[in-house]
Amino acid sequence: MGKESDKMAKFGINTRLAHGGYDPRDYHGFVNPPVVHASTVLFPDAETMASHKQRYGYATHGTPTTDALCQAIDELEGSFGTLLVPSGLAAVTIPLLAFLAPGDHLLMVDSVYGNTRYFCNTMLKRLGIEVEYYDPLVGADIEKLIRPNTTVVFTESPGSNTFEIQDIPAIVEKAHAAGAIVMMDNTWATPLYLKPLDFGVDISIHAATKYPSGHSDILMGTISANEKCFKRLDDAYTAIGLCVAGDDAYDVLRGLRTMKLRLDQHGKNALEIARWLEKQPGVIEVLHPALESHAGHALWKRDFSGAAGVFSIVIEGETKQARAFLNTLDIFALGYSWGGYASLALQVNLSDRVLTGKKYAGALIRLQIGLEDTEDLIADLEKALAAAKAAQQQ
Repeated sequence: MGKESDKMAKFGINTRLAHGGYDPRDYHGFVNPPVVHASTVLFPDAETMASHKQRYGYATHGTPTTDALCQAIDELEGSFGTLLVPSGLAAVTIPLLAFLAPGDHLLMVDSVYGNTRYFCNTMLKRLGIEVEYYDPLVGADIEKLIRPNTTVVFTESPGSNTFEIQDIPAIVEKAHAAGAIVMMDNTWATPLYLKPLDFGVDISIHAATKYPSGHSDILMGTISANEKCFKRLDDAYTAIGLCVAGDDAYDVLRGLRTMKLRLDQHGKNALEIARWLEKQPGVIEVLHPALESHAGHALWKRDFSGAAGVFSIVIEGETKQARAFLNTLDIFALGYSWGGYASLALQVNLSDRVLTGKKYAGALIRLQIGLEDTEDLIADLEKALAAAKAAQQQ
């Protein structure tokens, strides 16, 4: 744990991804770290055991394999420390549990990931925490919503499924002035396209299931914090006892080595397809922050260095047309999640939103653009749009 090492900081991002988190000289020159399968750790004597100063005491709080991944993430995030948990959702819930107590007030962005909302509306409310949803476009006006008992402001930019861009620096300034900490779900951009801690965010959250893994076969979350917040976060992590397996940590670390190359290609493919979709009949709106037509494009351009491969479109019609669209797809599979090499699609349901999501004039479809050839994906979407139009005319 600690600040990004001077040795790695001077290199480009692909070099840092290729070599970060692990020095082969530490393990006899093997290129990849060994996978440590462990629960019990042995001590040389009773004094060492009683001192709690041995580097590893029990595997719930780390092994050389998980530490290699944590160090690599710290180097990317510029964080004081990173924790690994079994899912992206766990990466959201543990910080909230760590910093909220009965009687506290949480400001949660209304465009947040749906399962985060479910956790807020069930577990947190049962614990006596008041959850208030705010408009993702609130910016500095969040000051008007902050109360004396506001402990946490939670952000997610772009917004889940609808891709609103938040003014993170403005929100951070007002939250910190009131003594609240700021958390950000940054799964879409990854630290390659946005480093939340550079904008003053206290805790950066990622579903490593997505781009870090990259192959749709691992569930994992990462929680990276500044020095101010890490100890309290680490205490909660220890108390709850969530940890990850060495094999999964190894696979995510391996995914990191190629993440920039993959992410750049995802983004390039997605933007090409998004621009094509903007010109198609039957497409009402394309919700992609890198498009000049997007309401948050100026903020995206100011704060982000790239765009990921996930965006949404609004097509003419309702559920009937959306299902015709989805059922006609061949290359795009129907499935949740994203960040893997294969393209996916689903119909978005915004019925749980309280402030946003009611303005769309048609069915909302989320597209995860994979690493296939874009001409094949465009042909697939063209066929699906024709099917949606035919369904509308029936």
